[in-house]
Amino acid sequence: MFDNLTDRLSGTLKKLKGQGRLTEANIQETLREVRMALLEADVALPVVTDFIAQVSERALGQEVQSSLSPGQALVKIVQGELVRVMGSANEELNLRTNPPAIVLMAGLQGAGKTTTVAKLGRHLKEKKKKKVGVVSVDVYRPAAIKQLETLANDVGLKFFESDISENPIDIVNRAVEAAKRQFVDVLIVDTAGRLHVDDEMMTEIKALHAAIKPIETLFVVDSMTGQDAANTAKAFHDALPLTGVVLTKADGDARGGAALSIRHITGKPIKFIGVGEKTDALEPFHPDRVASRILGMGDVLSLIEDIEQKVDKKKAEKLAKKIQKGKSFDLNDLKEQLEQMQSMGGISAMMDKLPGMGGISKSVKEKVDDRDLNRQIAVINSMTPQERRFPDLIKGNRKQRIAIGCGQDIQAVNRILKQHQMMEKMMKKFTAGNVANMMRGLKSNMRGMRV
Repeated sequence: MFDNLTDRLSGTLKKLKGQGRLTEANIQETLREVRMALLEADVALPVVTDFIAQVSERALGQEVQSSLSPGQALVKIVQGELVRVMGSANEELNLRTNPPAIVLMAGLQGAGKTTTVAKLGRHLKEKKKKKVGVVSVDVYRPAAIKQLETLANDVGLKFFESDISENPIDIVNRAVEAAKRQFVDVLIVDTAGRLHVDDEMMTEIKALHAAIKPIETLFVVDSMTGQDAANTAKAFHDALPLTGVVLTKADGDARGGAALSIRHITGKPIKFIGVGEKTDALEPFHPDRVASRILGMGDVLSLIEDIEQKVDKKKAEKLAKKIQKGKSFDLNDLKEQLEQMQSMGGISAMMDKLPGMGGISKSVKEKVDDRDLNRQIAVINSMTPQERRFPDLIKGNRKQRIAIGCGQDIQAVNRILKQHQMMEKMMKKFTAGNVANMMRGLKSNMRGMRV
């Protein structure tokens, strides 16, 4: 996420490391490069101008601590300004109303609106323990109604039926009444994609908004459209009283222009950010965490939250107790760890959240392939139950049979065995059987992945 911007900013700020102190000359030289990095990231010009002015003023003011090196001082200032531009903190959804709380989703065609409805519904159901219903008023695209029904069933949301022959206001009014009877806490309304220059379609959504009075009106926008995302969001906000923005497809956005432009241009917060295609790939937008990731400093808090939510704690505790009792860490245990990593989105999803990843070269990052996890699991699946329990049995002919069974070469089998040995040694050092130790195991396993 935002790799190009991260590379440029990290490289630019590193150049100050050898300087004795911050001066107007070296600040201005560095900020010229920062300005270019932001413009190349497709950040809107007014945002860039304001950003550079604020950083320059703070860097030349009294905020630089003598205990910091020039590079550290400017990184601290730049990070603070990135947070200010994107919003000081995450702004949660306001659901404080008589249920059902209505959330209206608006946006352009192809922005990922219907998928985002399902993602948001899952987030509210699993993280906020809400009973969530969804309804589609996209009467122009029959497939959209069916798509939402399928997604709702997949993640356990209540789906309220609709038909292309109906009026959108009638659809929602009926869904609201049904939601009240079924004690639904939140009703998410998926609307048709529309252009802000389409007067007829904009009139329709204004009328819908006025009729149902949603407590939240979220604009869903593709982050890969850069500053155009911010301009489109502003146009929609001029027509509708938006309460926030959801940025989609951020995992494919190497620039970051949308994230850095939207708050400044619209005055509305980014509330969520989509980081993948699966229905669990939606994160609350934390400006401070995103700023750290942009500067290559990682996002440990989000990583910890991922671990807390996605790692099977019962399996982790079971393994920890097993190791405590002096039993060996076998290949079945390694397979479980690889599957845990898969559930967290794989190595690539975790890389930009780990501190220090900004220093890893682009060529190395490009070699990371999450399919390696599937290949490694396939190698273990090709072993007999006895071989998984007693890896020392695996030699010569056994290796060849396992390699043929999983369609890989013997080197792949050797890599798994070496990785197992490394993990086994580390597991023996555990003294306290708890989930925290299991997390260290996961992190060590990441280092063992081929990059």
